[in-house]
Amino acid sequence: MSMAFNIQTFKTRALTAILFMAVMLGGMFWSHWSFFLLFSVIHFGCWAEYQKLVGIIDPGYTHISSFHKYGVMLAGWCIMLCFSNDHYTLGGISLHAIGWWLGLIAVFLLPTGELLVARQVEPRSIGHSALGLLYISLSWGLLMDLRCFGAHVPEAIQPDKGLILTCGLIFSIWINDTMAYIVGSLIGRTPFSSISPKKTWEGTLGGALLCVIVIALLGKWVNVFQVLDWIAIAAIAAIAGTAGDLLESKLKRLAGVKDSGSIMPGHGGFLDRFDSLLVSTPFVWLYVKLFM
Repeated sequence: MSMAFNIQTFKTRALTAILFMAVMLGGMFWSHWSFFLLFSVIHFGCWAEYQKLVGIIDPGYTHISSFHKYGVMLAGWCIMLCFSNDHYTLGGISLHAIGWWLGLIAVFLLPTGELLVARQVEPRSIGHSALGLLYISLSWGLLMDLRCFGAHVPEAIQPDKGLILTCGLIFSIWINDTMAYIVGSLIGRTPFSSISPKKTWEGTLGGALLCVIVIALLGKWVNVFQVLDWIAIAAIAAIAGTAGDLLESKLKRLAGVKDSGSIMPGHGGFLDRFDSLLVSTPFVWLYVKLFM
């Protein structure tokens, strides 16, 4: 079946995407601190939507105490702090050290507080929160680690490799998503997955191919990393990003909702916008650590 191109939908998506990109680019490029603050906000936004979705899928999760609900969010944020390394310091103390000590405190306080406040431990709810830490907090922590790539070398000697690397990953996701949508809308015939009926094989493959080509050309122009590395990063982002999109679509289907949130008209919520990046980041991080 053909996925007809809807110009009004495309306009809505394009306008909100422009505003979204302005906020994202401002946060990413202004300074390494604005990058951290931007993804801290995104971290808590993703957690709020994740807890809402899981609460619909498993109503028992809605009964967790406020201590559990917000404590696990803060514990996840400590993971982000830990991965910020020594590139981020406050008063001579690194965020890495702050995150490490706060994380240790959380490891002891969360179970103890849950027993005192809720007076019982629900393994299913703990499992849902543990999955959230892996799905959301660990991914944003690894993204912070990528942002710190090469930070020990002064920018006067070399360009900000961490910024270039994270921007390359994020741009790969944007290009893949946009091209997959356009190609799928124009020539899509074959449904890709029952989980996401609007996805087509033509759009998925076209988006991935165009993503690799554009990122490879940009990588050659920027000339900081090897073009082969950019091709690998773009390919990983396209494949893992598509898997991340399907994973979030499955969560929404189980919850019976169209969007995870409503922060962006035409794009949904935080999880809708960052589902691909959440899953692709760990795989790109592995590639960078193993081969770069």
